Amino acid sequence: MAEIRVNPTRMELKKLKTRYATARRGHKLLKDKRDELMKQFLAIVRADKELREKIEAGLSRAYGSFSVAAAVSSPAMLEEAMILPRRQGELTVGYRDMMSVRVPTFSVKMVGARGGYIYGFAFTSGELDGALHELGEMTEDLIRLAELEKTAQLLAEEIERTRRRVNALEYIMMPQLQEGIKRITMKLDENERGNLTRLMKVKDMMLAAGRDMAQAEEDEEKEAE
Repeated sequence: MAEIRVNPTRMELKKLKTRYATARRGHKLLKDKRDELMKQFLAIVRADKELREKIEAGLSRAYGSFSVAAAVSSPAMLEEAMILPRRQGELTVGYRDMMSVRVPTFSVKMVGARGGYIYGFAFTSGELDGALHELGEMTEDLIRLAELEKTAQLLAEEIERTRRRVNALEYIMMPQLQEGIKRITMKLDENERGNLTRLMKVKDMMLAAGRDMAQAEEDEEKEAE
């Protein structure tokens, strides 16, 4: 782990302590954000799983009906029957904020009769009607599934970015700041002990000099007598 190189002064110590306090607050906020993102992500994944299972079941039924229709009708007849759509859709894309993540919202507006068919029934089978009806009913679910999966992807990317930031603070920046604070504190304590030792030596020297002066004055007085 790289060390923070700073001058061992009280000003630098104060700066490091301020940075460490800021890093701790940021670390807590990012952890809370990561936890909430995970909660939202898991809810989206559960909804996506349920909707995907529903759609896959509907697609399985629709494909089964198409297979039967293809078996009893000629390819040219099927192509002619489905050459024009019976309904048209208009997709609107919006955005919303989810834990500072900009996720899309999709809404579709269908135009046309829900139950009407544009082909004749003389040369088509009922399985084709059922397959088209099944697919028509799944349109909104498919749009919703796309919205959920894109939201899950964006949330997963944000969770990964937030996790890296949390780890960088927890395992790199905060330990570096703690080590810097510890080294500066130890250096200041060492300097303070050195200054105290020097002051005590100076005091002892002054006391010794005072005793010597007092002794010299006493000796002079005795000689004078």
